Amino acid sequence: MQDQTVSILHRATFTTSAARLDQLPPPTTAEVCFVGRSNSGKSSAINVLTNQRRLAFSSKTPGRTRLINMFGIPDPLDPAGHLGFLVDLPGYGYASIAREAKEEWAEVLGEYLRQRESLAGVVLLIDIRRGVTELDRRLAHWIAPSGRPVLALLTKADKLPYGQRMNAVFAVKKALAELGTLHAIPFSATHRIGLEETAQFIENWISPKVVP
Repeated sequence: MQDQTVSILHRATFTTSAARLDQLPPPTTAEVCFVGRSNSGKSSAINVLTNQRRLAFSSKTPGRTRLINMFGIPDPLDPAGHLGFLVDLPGYGYASIAREAKEEWAEVLGEYLRQRESLAGVVLLIDIRRGVTELDRRLAHWIAPSGRPVLALLTKADKLPYGQRMNAVFAVKKALAELGTLHAIPFSATHRIGLEETAQFIENWISPKVVP
């Protein structure tokens, strides 16, 4: 039998893009956002979790993806409605972008993370080889006051042996302890490491009544 949790994510389709919060649709149903440094593997994670090759796009130039992209998961009981949304937020940490633009995008990120009423959970992507950076800590400061649960995906986990992966999980939890409700999972889109566990977290945030 097909895993019901994963199959729900597989139905995700592109819904809208927005440069500002006031361009987003009204906050009506649960949203799970993906956020992380540029080139942390956000697009790859979204694509493998939804079992689609090019649902989310990554730019070859870090920092060029400036839009908030929303992917809706259709409600099988309401053809016009959605069970929830996956939200791809702009990457951060792009050194080549002008300071003014950086601050503008940081403001958009911060406002979404603090103010979006329908935000049910945050997926924070961290390159397992780099660990928690100062920019990741800054992002944690934005998220912490909201009390939203956070799932840290330690991407590119296939680059490290199992023991080092577990050490990395411990280090991330310690570095981001201020977040409170934090889970960390070693993840690899190419090797499908942590895929099922991650999908279950996201599904439970979007539709807690659906039992995997």
